[in-house]
Amino acid sequence: MENTLHLDSKIHYTLRFASAMCFIGHGAFGIITKPIWLNYFAVFGIGHDMGYHMMPIVGVLDILMGISLLLYPTRAILLWLVVWGFITAMCRPLSGEHVAEVIERAGNYGAPLTLLILSGFGGKSLKNWFSKISPDAFLTNEKVLATATTCLRLVVFLLLIGHGWLNLSEKKGLLGQYTSLGFSDPVQIAHIVGIFEILAALSVLIKPIRPVLLALFIWKMGTELFYPHWEAFEWIERGGSYGAILALWFILPQLSIKTQKTIITT
Repeated sequence: MENTLHLDSKIHYTLRFASAMCFIGHGAFGIITKPIWLNYFAVFGIGHDMGYHMMPIVGVLDILMGISLLLYPTRAILLWLVVWGFITAMCRPLSGEHVAEVIERAGNYGAPLTLLILSGFGGKSLKNWFSKISPDAFLTNEKVLATATTCLRLVVFLLLIGHGWLNLSEKKGLLGQYTSLGFSDPVQIAHIVGIFEILAALSVLIKPIRPVLLALFIWKMGTELFYPHWEAFEWIERGGSYGAILALWFILPQLSIKTQKTIITT
């Protein structure tokens, strides 16, 4: 039981810190006033000048939500992060970017969603929605663990296949990364990486294997360091991607053989 408690805490804190990283990193870009955000504000009919004024406000709110999750996590905050994370991801294809952008950011909304599943929904009681969630709320609940594991598998599948798709579509930003790393043929590298990530995504969806997940965790953490601008903030914002992979690595040993077979066949 002590070992189970220890693992449960690791899963909880992994998803909790990963979700907070997403929104603290995202909020930092609002304070910096990242120009591309103007395209996303335009989706809602917000003009250039108003967009620049709103960026720091949105950024501060994101950071406060992230800090709130670290200090006093509640189901209400998690639900907001799921909804807001999905909305901000959807702004990308709605503003003309590749549809894979919203898929690749599955960790942004998938990590808080999994933590919400593990913590149990609050139902109709407002008190439950705003009460502090416990790291061991899902102890011995095999059904909840199975649902959370399925959610994590789908999230990791989406974030990997989305990034692989962006590589195969020769996204300009990714080609720039490979060029800055010294590759003479960035398009070829993008295709190789794309095929690798799509195969990795399929392997996670079909049957996740812990050593493979650990390798993917290291891969994802390493490759997200290659952004040419604001590397630290980009790396922090992608916390949901690393967190989802690591949480899946932690959660697999907790499932019974029967539960694992049930998940695989669904």
